[in-house]
Amino acid sequence: MIMTNKKWAVKRITVNLATQEAEKLEKYCQQTGRPATDVIRELIRGLPTSDDNKEAK
Repeated sequence: MIMTNKKWAVKRITVNLATQEAEKLEKYCQQTGRPATDVIRELIRGLPTSDDNKEAK
């Protein structure tokens, strides 16, 4: 799912990553040419929530 509406952050967060996690994210971003922000947003959008179950019914 790609969202084309580019409204900027309503909330800014800071995430502390272990060295290996940060390196893995950086490597993925280099390989795909995508910024970390986009990768993280996509991962968050894919998280299941209880609202997902209500929509499916």
